[in-house]
Amino acid sequence: MFSLKKSLLVGAVAAGLCSAAYAETTTLRIQTHFSPETHNGKAAAKWAEDVNMMSGGDIELEMFYSSSVVKSVETFDAAVNGILDCDMTGGSYQVGKDKAFQFTGDLMGGYSNPYQMMGWLLHNGGREAVNELYNSYDMEFVGWWVPGPESLSSTKPIRNVGDFKDWKFRSPPGLATLVFANLGASPIVMDFNEIFTALETGLIDGADAANVSTNVGLGLYDIAEHTNYPGFHSMPADHLACNKKVWDGMPDAHKKILEVSMEALALRISTETAIMNAKTAQELADKGVNLYDWAAEDLAEYRAAVKKGWEEFADNDLAKALLKSHIDFLVDQGAMQ
Repeated sequence: MFSLKKSLLVGAVAAGLCSAAYAETTTLRIQTHFSPETHNGKAAAKWAEDVNMMSGGDIELEMFYSSSVVKSVETFDAAVNGILDCDMTGGSYQVGKDKAFQFTGDLMGGYSNPYQMMGWLLHNGGREAVNELYNSYDMEFVGWWVPGPESLSSTKPIRNVGDFKDWKFRSPPGLATLVFANLGASPIVMDFNEIFTALETGLIDGADAANVSTNVGLGLYDIAEHTNYPGFHSMPADHLACNKKVWDGMPDAHKKILEVSMEALALRISTETAIMNAKTAQELADKGVNLYDWAAEDLAEYRAAVKKGWEEFADNDLAKALLKSHIDFLVDQGAMQ
């Protein structure tokens, strides 16, 4: 009996060693546009740690922050070309190559909260629609994380649409530049890590950067004494998108871990952000920062400009199909007429 047990034990150990020897590993180089000290940057770091732990160490993610490898707008192409493996910025950075990407990142006021956006992605064919576009550029869309509505920061009051006239501000590329320009503002596209200096030197009057908590992390309210809360103009989704060949070569189990982990990240970041923003807004008010909650008629004027911008921006079949999918979902949910 002892010999049999010993034999079984030796066999089990040998099988285990053999399995370990042939275990598949995945190593991915990923860049996010957030700096490591911000809330979103820390969330990305925790996500990478969680993925490594859930995979038993078989997935190793090397994270890069704040345009440390390439500029934020170049991250997608860097993944396509093999400089990186995955892009953790946002689809709207790619509108220069295809305007359809706008409708994979931010509808500029179409959705009111992250749960609506995630509902479209997970339950209304959103993932498949997005990947039709991404795959055509040799990338695989893995998932979204949507922190929540963003707040503008400004050295001048931003009480209503009228205050946007001649307002110079940092804008992300894409639909935002069109919408705000139509409202009389002067958008200037610049990288995330250039905003503080541009505000400090007076190159810009304000910034469309992030939510109030992230804006604090960027130091923007050290200069800008005006903001709007709660936000309404933008709610971008930050994606995880990977080189298509790299993705296709990964084990199915690793793909599933990354997909599900992004859903977990989306829930965590949206709930954490809502809690943090409410606290941050109180702290900013106590420090003398002016917070503006826009009236219904001003919001309606802004959203009319957004709808016009959608129609102008959707200039190809994929863009029109994505926009229609969003609108159909919002109308079906009673969130849009």
